[in-house]
Amino acid sequence: MTTFEYALLFFTVILSGISLFIFKKVTSATLKLLLSFSGAYLFALAVHHLIPEIYGSGDKTIGIFVFIGFFLQIIIEFFSEGIEHGHIHIHSTQNAAFPYGIMAGLCLHSFLEGMPLMKNFSEPSVQQTLFIGIILHNIPIALALMTMLLNSGLSKRTAFINLSLFAAMAPLGALSGNYLGALGIDEPTVFFHRIMAVVIGIFLHISTTILFESNKEHRFNFIKLIIILAGAGIAIAL
Repeated sequence: MTTFEYALLFFTVILSGISLFIFKKVTSATLKLLLSFSGAYLFALAVHHLIPEIYGSGDKTIGIFVFIGFFLQIIIEFFSEGIEHGHIHIHSTQNAAFPYGIMAGLCLHSFLEGMPLMKNFSEPSVQQTLFIGIILHNIPIALALMTMLLNSGLSKRTAFINLSLFAAMAPLGALSGNYLGALGIDEPTVFFHRIMAVVIGIFLHISTTILFESNKEHRFNFIKLIIILAGAGIAIAL
């Protein structure tokens, strides 16, 4: 990755979050549509690009790592409370543990997603598609995170510090992936594919949760369907 790409990962989150200082709030309907687009993109990215990549490695254990990623995300959500797919929980500022548990889960989630960016894929276009997917995924998360932090009574300064911490996680994940791969902990290609498999499991959990959540009337909104098709179509076309 180039310096510009690291910066882009960081500043798209920052700009998305601080946009709430200008627009004050994002409606639930808008956030759900943004999440639907990013969720469809991640699902199509996983099944069309990433799964063929890792299964082409010949590693017979690779499916285990997909399962690990899927269930690891379930554990992460005990801490993050599902903010990755738009669940915004407003806590009293009297609760000293808030927002640290949520931030820990959210930062781990973003850190792991960034790790596969460490290495060029067999086709460079796949890495760029993953890079775009992570950015698209982090934009609605940044909006949800800032909405939650500001509505919880935290100062703008404290909210911005938490936002900056989250923004740094994906770039740090990519840097850490490069470092660990260079250490020779495992054969670099094997290490890369297994990390990618874990992230695919995370993507599958997040995307299916977003896509199959229904509204209160348990109807699948037509506009949401169009957004989902657009997100999936773009991921497949790239």
